[in-house]
Amino acid sequence: MTKVAAAVSFEGRRTEVREFPMPEPSHDTGLLKVELCGICGSDWGYYGTYPKMKGPLIFGHEAVGHVTTLGRDAARRFGVKEGDRVALEEYLPCGHCKYCREGDFRLCDETDTLNRPDSIRYGSTPISIEPSLWGGYTQYQYLHPNSVFHHVPDHVPAKLATLALPLGNGVEWAYLQGGVKIGECVVIQGPGQQGLACLIAAIEAGAGKIIVTGLSNPADQRRLALARKLGAHHTINVDEEDLLETVADLTGGDMADLVIDCASGGTATVTSAIQIANKRGRIILGGRKFKPIPEFMSDVLITRFLTVKGMRGHSFKAVELGLQIIASGRYPLEDLCTHVFPLAETNKALHTVGGEGEQGAIHVSIDPWA
Repeated sequence: MTKVAAAVSFEGRRTEVREFPMPEPSHDTGLLKVELCGICGSDWGYYGTYPKMKGPLIFGHEAVGHVTTLGRDAARRFGVKEGDRVALEEYLPCGHCKYCREGDFRLCDETDTLNRPDSIRYGSTPISIEPSLWGGYTQYQYLHPNSVFHHVPDHVPAKLATLALPLGNGVEWAYLQGGVKIGECVVIQGPGQQGLACLIAAIEAGAGKIIVTGLSNPADQRRLALARKLGAHHTINVDEEDLLETVADLTGGDMADLVIDCASGGTATVTSAIQIANKRGRIILGGRKFKPIPEFMSDVLITRFLTVKGMRGHSFKAVELGLQIIASGRYPLEDLCTHVFPLAETNKALHTVGGEGEQGAIHVSIDPWA
C-alpha cells in the first residue's frame, strides 16, 4: 500500500474519508495496522470543539492492531516486535519529567491537550502535524517514539480488546484510586461505559453491595438492565426514586463507603455524591461537568471527614489489569460492544455515541477495513 484511508473530522461535526501517503518510519518509530478502534465518549464532546480549535484531525484513541513496521531502534524502545498484537494508550508522554520518572505519565504536561494546545496525543492532534495519522480512525496509525503499548492476547476478539482503556479507567477509578475493599458499599452514578467499567472493577475488588444509578430515559434503562446482568446488586432510577432515601434504605442507614460519579453534564451528581457518602467515605469524580458547582459547601467535607479525588484517565497498571479481566472471559462484555461502523460511516458512529444516531449505544467502534 502507498496510500492510507482515514476518517478526518472538520469543524461543524462533519467527517469524511481522506487518503494520506503511507509514512516511512524512521529509526525510532513504526506503524500499526489498526484492527478496530473504539470511540470514547469524550470524542463526541470534542467533535464540536477540537476541529475548530486545532484544525482537521483524525479522532480515535482506543486502537487495537498489529505492529507492522518498526525502525531499527523502535523495537528495543517499544518492547514489541513486528507482528505483535497491541492496544495503544492515548498518551505520548515526554519520558523525562518528574511525573514520567515517577511512573505517572498521564500527568505529564505533554499529555494535557486541553491546557497545552501544542501537545501531541493520539486522537486529538491535527493532520497539519506530519505524518497526520495521529488517530485510530485509520487503516494505519503512526507509532510515535513515546508510544505506550499493551500486549493483547490472540484469543480476545478485537471488539472486546477496544475496551482496554475504558475498563482501565474503571479499574483506576474504583480500585486503584477509589480503594474499594471487600464487603464495602459502592454507589456508581451514571450507567454509561465508564460506569459499567467501574461496576466490573468493583466486583473484581470484592465490593459487598454495588448500586448503579441512572435516569428514566430508554438508553439509561437499557444500561441499568445490563448493570444488573453484569452483577450490580441494585439499580436506582433517580427520576422516580429519591436517591438519598433509597440508598439509606438499601444500606440500613450506613450509606456508601465509595461513590463514583461517572455522569457527565450537570453538577447535581457531585452534590448527591457528597450526600450519599458515609462518614470517612471516598468520592471519585470522573464525569466532566465544564461548569462550576453552585453554592458548594466545603464544610461538609470537613465535618463528615470525606475524601474527594478528581480522576484523570488511567495508569499503565490499570490498563494491564483491565486487559486481564477482558481475557478472563468472566463477564458478558459483548453486551457492552453494541455497534461497529465502517470507516465511511465514522460521522454516523460519532453521532450515535452522542445520542443522535442509532439507538442502544454503549461502546462503539470503527472498523477501518470494512
